[in-house]
Amino acid sequence: MKIYSTRHGQTDCNKNDIILGTTDVPLNETGLAQAAELAERVAELGDVDLIIASPMHRAQTTARFAAERCGLEIVTDERLREWDYGEYEMKPRFTEGFAENKVEFGVKMGKTGESLLELAHRVYAALDDIIADYNGKNILIVSHGGVCRVIDTYFRDMTTERFAGFFMGNCQIIKYDTDNRRSL
Repeated sequence: MKIYSTRHGQTDCNKNDIILGTTDVPLNETGLAQAAELAERVAELGDVDLIIASPMHRAQTTARFAAERCGLEIVTDERLREWDYGEYEMKPRFTEGFAENKVEFGVKMGKTGESLLELAHRVYAALDDIIADYNGKNILIVSHGGVCRVIDTYFRDMTTERFAGFFMGNCQIIKYDTDNRRSL
């Protein structure tokens, strides 16, 4: 089984380096174009059987492009929503303390959000269920940067330094092999 992981298309917050977690914003024009390009890449892959997406508008819109282009069903999984960044939400990405808080695994983001352990718990549970429920199918997961980072840790070891520096581009695809639990 293969799992393809992608991050939604660009939003104005992404473009302007604004921390975007639980605020539900649409894709911008660049993001819509990226979603259309992603749909073509998924069609070229030719082996995706199902799309599982975050419920957030930006992920659903991105997923819809691929679903319509490839005739695929979208299953929405609440556990794939973006990380709750608490008081950091909608502040500049370089806000004091944000980068440091991101690697404090047991500390809630921005005092009121989710800890990394809470995020990993829900994303790992979603991945365990996806692998059990759709074994033998190839899945495209459409989610968010923070979720993509955790998905990567599910399939391969990641140091704290690598975790802090992990970046998933908008509509970039990473392929994982569930038989080997490693990225391809």
